[in-house]
Amino acid sequence: MKTRITEMFAIRYPIVQGGMQWVGRAELAAAVSNAGGLGIVTALTQPTPEDLLKEIARCREMTDAPFGVNLTILPSLRAISHAEFAQAIIDSGVKIVETAGRNPEPYMAAFKEAGIKVIHKCTSVRHSLKAQAIGCDAVSVDGFECAGHPGEDDIPGLVLLPRAAEELTIPFIASGGFADGRGLVAALALGADGINMGTRFMATLEAPIHRSIKERIVAASELDTALLMRQLRNTARYFRNEVTDQALAVERDQGAELTIEHLGPFVSGQRGKIVYESGNADAGVWSAGMVVGLIHDIPTCEELISRIVSEAREIVASRLAPALACA
Repeated sequence: MKTRITEMFAIRYPIVQGGMQWVGRAELAAAVSNAGGLGIVTALTQPTPEDLLKEIARCREMTDAPFGVNLTILPSLRAISHAEFAQAIIDSGVKIVETAGRNPEPYMAAFKEAGIKVIHKCTSVRHSLKAQAIGCDAVSVDGFECAGHPGEDDIPGLVLLPRAAEELTIPFIASGGFADGRGLVAALALGADGINMGTRFMATLEAPIHRSIKERIVAASELDTALLMRQLRNTARYFRNEVTDQALAVERDQGAELTIEHLGPFVSGQRGKIVYESGNADAGVWSAGMVVGLIHDIPTCEELISRIVSEAREIVASRLAPALACA
């Protein structure tokens, strides 16, 4: 398959594995890249920049294909030097970076000097245009359906993606709600140059999380996510479980007096890490998109990507081409 994204990143298929805290490790990124997509190692999953360098080296041992590194620029309960992690990415020789969260402009000059192509995750057209203006090579446009932080506009992909296509000149990837060939065809039809999948890649054999969590995703429906921190305008979508229900109760009880300190014990990233390691889906909050309703198995990354591509081609050949021919 050939799009601006496959050409920019020298990958076979326009399918990107998004950066995911505790999940975006070398084995998953390498498996995605080996299958023809673009795997992403998540920088802040590693405790230090030195550990990130080791993880990137470990990924290189498992794949000769291109892969990238995600750097999420957001406040954290632990002290993080984003500049030091950015420098580690540069020192590693990686040539693709996915940034998320706050404006990556402070790091753009150094990334560009190192010959790095930057994809910035955005939840609105205006933020996408800003990313384009500061020199990002591509953007990942996240609709309201996505896991993690969907922004505060609540615009679903069916509207957000064609709006992005109307405004942007750089390539963009569609994110939020993608799991199969139907989504890939839809994204391309709406103007995107590829798709970004996070939750779908969690339910693969290579994802470095407990099997029980993968099975919980497969058993879930599209109703099994919850939005927290809406009142703080820091909305995040998580898999709905005992902890999210407790946090929602705190939000209701506190009302206008709600602060991040009230929710800190519930939304701790360390608790999410325990979920993935222990297999106890109720040990903490963990990110998942509405797309859990479309996930029905736990394949290898190779099987998943091959199936998505085959489905997409079949949809075009058997449904779209005849329909358009009849018209």
